[in-house]
Amino acid sequence: MNPAAFEIFGISIRWYGILIGTGMLIGAYLAMREARRVGLNDETLLDALIIALPAAIVGARLYYVIFNLGAYDSFLEAINFRNGGLAIHGGVIAGVGSFWIFSKIKNLNFFKWLDVAAPSIILGQAIGRWGNFINQEAHGGQTDLPWGIMVDGVKVHPTFLYESIGNFIIFLVLMGLRKKKKFDGQLIALYMIFYSIIRFFIEGLRTDSLYFYDFRVAQLISVALIIAGGLLYYIMGQKAKNQVLLDQKPKKK
Repeated sequence: MNPAAFEIFGISIRWYGILIGTGMLIGAYLAMREARRVGLNDETLLDALIIALPAAIVGARLYYVIFNLGAYDSFLEAINFRNGGLAIHGGVIAGVGSFWIFSKIKNLNFFKWLDVAAPSIILGQAIGRWGNFINQEAHGGQTDLPWGIMVDGVKVHPTFLYESIGNFIIFLVLMGLRKKKKFDGQLIALYMIFYSIIRFFIEGLRTDSLYFYDFRVAQLISVALIIAGGLLYYIMGQKAKNQVLLDQKPKKK
């Protein structure tokens, strides 16, 4: 499939960018609806997205370039992501980091807002992964499985598909839990845990992993996020339980 969808004034518009943009737009729409449902100001979310989305793109590219410096001969090559080269971990870290700063300035409930965004983040990832298919990148090693795809004449694992399906399942789980959540931070913690488990195993199949010494960077980050997500779930859950007990305690007259 041609990576370029069409041209405007001689500039090719690539499917990779279209799919990433589509994922962002659908995710933003969904998050704004969820914000209204839980009584939050969707305009505040829009203000946050104006900062977080560009930060996520920059972070995704910077993360990829840092761990792949040998692939670029110039600064212009390093900042050109039109042919691929965006790392989701870098995007999420930068996006969430920028929102943390925004939440401090605006005095927002950081974890409550992250719960609003969690289903949208994973849905955007599920859609964006198809850009890897069109670019013929982020695939696995050789396989004889019937659902393998052909890349350069070799049948390989469609790891983009594995992750897209896994992400969509996580999206459905988070959407199902959002009305039943027991404490702020629950959904983002589950996102961190579930996505990282899936990514850890899928990363082991990929042939284009970024490395830190002999370790796959994405697997290291996944382990760290599983631990962080577990701690967040426990701490915020205990905090909510303690608050319930405090509210139920008879007040002295």
